[in-house]
Amino acid sequence: MVALARKTLVYEWRRFLPAILAVGFAGLLQLLQLALVLGIFGSTSLYITGSSADVWVGYPGTQSVGSGRSIDPNVEARILMDPAVQRVEPYIWVDGDWRGAKETGGVSVFVSGIDPSPNGLMFSKALSPALRARLTQPDAIVVDRSAVDQLGIGIGQTATINGHQVQVVGISSGLRALGGVNVLCSLDTARRLDTDSEDNGPTYLVARIRHPNHANAVALRLRGDRSFGPYTAWSARDFARRSVLYWLFDTGAGAGVLFLAGIVFLVGAVITSQTLIAAVNGSVREYATLNALGVGVAALRKVVLEQAFWVGALGLLGASVLGVVLLALARSQDVPVVLNVPAALSCIILVMGLAAVSGLAAMRSLHRVDPATLLR
Repeated sequence: MVALARKTLVYEWRRFLPAILAVGFAGLLQLLQLALVLGIFGSTSLYITGSSADVWVGYPGTQSVGSGRSIDPNVEARILMDPAVQRVEPYIWVDGDWRGAKETGGVSVFVSGIDPSPNGLMFSKALSPALRARLTQPDAIVVDRSAVDQLGIGIGQTATINGHQVQVVGISSGLRALGGVNVLCSLDTARRLDTDSEDNGPTYLVARIRHPNHANAVALRLRGDRSFGPYTAWSARDFARRSVLYWLFDTGAGAGVLFLAGIVFLVGAVITSQTLIAAVNGSVREYATLNALGVGVAALRKVVLEQAFWVGALGLLGASVLGVVLLALARSQDVPVVLNVPAALSCIILVMGLAAVSGLAAMRSLHRVDPATLLR
């Protein structure tokens, strides 16, 4: 019966092609949608994942990096007292208003003040040593290449942030932000750009520990120390997950994405099931002949399910090939897309589940498989 299912697909491929295309298109939409979600909302944790810090210290209740508040810089001494800590450095976040020589209207920028030394922790995975060295110049900044047109500026040109003049000394990639533009500068430059008189310290303190696998234990130990003060600590992984989940669910944006994913799955299931039902209906006389020769309805149901499996597999293959091409094209245009192994497995499960649901719907047509239909 399994061989029959494959042979039917080969010889009646025109009949099953619409179903394959429907499954493939639905799978492609799911793949691209998931990659965009991971890329867009993953950019909210870029400050963490693009750095080599293992532990973050900040204000309690902070939901994402951009919502931090200034903390007492003296906390650094307490962090360094922990035997597991190797290095601590401050990180300053400043909300800025960009004004360039080219009129672009108001642009919201997120200024990140970092230690520009070669062994600095912040953005160590995103900035080259050459770009870090340029940030030591007074009022020097680095922007992402995806924001060059939006900011209307290039290397060597000047602009103002919060009324203070800055100069672009470099352009990097992979620094796209959600809801604004990331601007990197030195700690001294960030302090000059901060117009909030209540900010008397860094927004965060980040630390590197001797054994990164112990980050959770170090963060828990710091939180449990009364001398640590009214602050809290997170491991880098926990803080990154916290930021992504906040933007994905608490802001309401994730609900819309999940609703759209459900609609895509539902539409794909309806179209595919109807196509498979039409294919089964077109083969009713053949199935009736097999039934007359002694093949039971249960065996015929297995044939339909096998056909649904191959429809899903072929649709998935086509969606994967086209998806890789489109993702490569998106990355070349600085579109934030990310696809990891769990996400890819989720797409595979969804597509095959779609094919299974369609196959189960098509099986209902087998109630017409009766040898008596051959006499009509």
